[in-house]
Amino acid sequence: MGRVTRGSAAKLVTTSSSTESDQLSSPPATPKVKKTKGVKATSPAKLSTITPNSSRKRSRPTTIKDEGDVNELPHNLGSIPDLVPKVEEAEEQSPAKKARKSRKTRKPTTPKVEKVDEIVTKATSVKRESPKKAKNNTYGLTPGQTPYPNWPHPTAEECEEVVRLLSSIHGQVRAPKTIPMPSLTTSGCGEVPSVLDALIRTRLSAATSGTNSSRAFAGLVAKFGTLKSGVGKGSVDWNKVRLADTKEVFDAIKSGGLADVKSKDIKKILQMVWEENQARRDALLSSSDAAPGSSNEGQEEKNAEVAKADENVLSLDHLHLVSNDEAFNALTKYPGIGPKTASCVLLFCLQRPSFAVDTHVFRLCKWLDWVPPPGDPAGLAPGAKGTFVGPNRNSTYAHCEVRIPDDLKYPLHQLFIKHGKTCPRCRAITGENSEGWEKGCVIDHLVKRSGGRKGVESPAKASSGRSGKGKKKIVDDESEAESSELSDLGSDDDMSEASST
Repeated sequence: MGRVTRGSAAKLVTTSSSTESDQLSSPPATPKVKKTKGVKATSPAKLSTITPNSSRKRSRPTTIKDEGDVNELPHNLGSIPDLVPKVEEAEEQSPAKKARKSRKTRKPTTPKVEKVDEIVTKATSVKRESPKKAKNNTYGLTPGQTPYPNWPHPTAEECEEVVRLLSSIHGQVRAPKTIPMPSLTTSGCGEVPSVLDALIRTRLSAATSGTNSSRAFAGLVAKFGTLKSGVGKGSVDWNKVRLADTKEVFDAIKSGGLADVKSKDIKKILQMVWEENQARRDALLSSSDAAPGSSNEGQEEKNAEVAKADENVLSLDHLHLVSNDEAFNALTKYPGIGPKTASCVLLFCLQRPSFAVDTHVFRLCKWLDWVPPPGDPAGLAPGAKGTFVGPNRNSTYAHCEVRIPDDLKYPLHQLFIKHGKTCPRCRAITGENSEGWEKGCVIDHLVKRSGGRKGVESPAKASSGRSGKGKKKIVDDESEAESSELSDLGSDDDMSEASST
């Protein structure tokens, strides 16, 4: 056995110390302080006889670890800030070690505080933004109630008389028994089997001509293709549109007018429909009847709905299962969809009685005195004071929806559009000098044509009178807004020209 020198004893001390510290599972700073003091108090000769298996060394790690648990975080996340770093700074003598320890102590403090702040910020921001996401789709209307309860027009007899007169020159109009297959060249206003298809087509027709909206729809077909099967067969693959960039949708429909607003609305509508389809799928797979209208649906139809959702085939066909008011409210919650568009979908696609009011229908309803004129007290709500400023499209829809018999809503809507486009005296811009004025009008004795003339400063000079006796050119209040394609800003201003079938 070799002779033990002072140098070899010192090496033995160093080796023994490093070996013991490596055996600690989570070496905090505190054990080093106690261990260093122990080494200083023990002579080299005694250290040479100490083995790692001695009972005195066994108890120390256990005792030290228990003390460390008081300040340690679970799952090896480190120690509570400001406790361990103070001991280490007092103990460490090497500048390099101080730098390493300072880097380690910053990690548990700053990031943890930031994470908490981020969570709080996100939670509060969600609470602030959530009310803004919900669209207020009441439009001041109450289903089944007219905003003008004191205005007695139109009566059922008045409606029947107008239908008789207009049918005598435009032909009889009846609602089709079956919905025609979708056209890829004409957008229309909802005359297709697919409810979602009808909704998007009608949205494209807002505030533009039928020709422009058809160009826009043809652009979607060319860009995204069509479905090859199912209820939406022959129409656009709406899920591809949903997944596309807004810029791609904009480029596809830019020939139709208001592409910036409409492309954003279409993207939002399709995303909302997809989310609703997935939620409805989950409800149908459960034992409850949480999905609206599911109680009116057989198991086979439910399975078909689930299959569509699984294949990401977007659909609103379940609206066939709910009431008129429920379908109307469901449609008007989407961005850019107002009462006129929803009413068109109800009338042409769902085949429900609904009196959609576009610019031509609105003009004739005013001229026929079917809604109270500006200044008439009957236009004010019960108990309200002030001066009635006049009806708008939405209030006209709500009033006529109550007053017009259900069986006359489809023919009146179509006849008003046809007459409003073609009659020399009932077009948007017309006057005694207009071509064909001398031919007269079949409803001349019923209408009071009103409106402002271009270039006339005073509204009081606007002509009005029965039987077309006005001497000045008449301009409908909404015609300029329609021709200049004012943006509906996502709220359906009802300025579309509905197509006649």
